[in-house]
Amino acid sequence: MTIDWNAFTPWSSLLGGVLIGVAAAMFALLNGRIAGISGVLGSLLRPVRGDMGWRVAFILGLVGAPLLYALFADVPAVQIDASYGALVAAGLLVGIGTRYGSGCTSGHGVCGLSRLSLRSLAATATFMGAGFLTVFVLRHLFSI
Repeated sequence: MTIDWNAFTPWSSLLGGVLIGVAAAMFALLNGRIAGISGVLGSLLRPVRGDMGWRVAFILGLVGAPLLYALFADVPAVQIDASYGALVAAGLLVGIGTRYGSGCTSGHGVCGLSRLSLRSLAATATFMGAGFLTVFVLRHLFSI
């Protein structure tokens, strides 16, 4: 494995991580909610009266912030080396996994681990391990 030193951005990565942590902590402290996208989005699909406003604002912020950023900065071209079928299958598997795992990477990995949740530790270890195993199998055994 090699590091592309031209694309190595430790300071902006650190700042981004701190920003995510502070935002998740503020969300929990000010709203008493976990900033897990699967729960936020999943509850939009099964609406509860009086609980929609902040969820819609959360989703709009997730979609709108990168679009707003792109108005003022050069955004690198995105290159995805997968077919549409593979992307759809991956999205469905992630969606099913978040339902079975009672949360997603942001809910378990960011919010759950910071609360020292053993369930979140097990979930995070499971999906990270599954990701490592998938990449190993696809890259080294199937040479994809």
